[in-house]
Amino acid sequence: MSLPLAFWDSSALVPLCAAQPQTNSAWALHLKYQVVTWWATEVEIRSALTRLKRMGDITSGQFVIAKKIAQELAQVWLSIHESASVTRDACSLLETHPLSAADALQLAAALETCQHTPRGFVFVSGDLRQTEAAREIGFTVEFV
Repeated sequence: MSLPLAFWDSSALVPLCAAQPQTNSAWALHLKYQVVTWWATEVEIRSALTRLKRMGDITSGQFVIAKKIAQELAQVWLSIHESASVTRDACSLLETHPLSAADALQLAAALETCQHTPRGFVFVSGDLRQTEAAREIGFTVEFV
């Protein structure tokens, strides 16, 4: 049986790779939903893992393991690629919600995933500002 699709923000995927307070809830959601994400998520995850290592929150050994887990996840998730419609939607979202460019691009990719019908489609994130915007747009939000 195939899991239902959900759009995952990188903030919800990082805890799958490196132990954090949200790790248990992230894994519970991972068992519930198939991951759809945007094309730059692997870069965002690597950035977050590198930051955790630099800050001393994970060791060099944990960093190596976390990178491997991220690569394994990337092999099975569905990815929304850049397109003119994602760019257009992201620009619109920036005008209506207090989002960073990357967050707007992710929400635009999520809209692309559900064919611009967010009602009932799940958006998984650990970012409060992004989940607020996703809720306002009409997504069902699962907070990690």
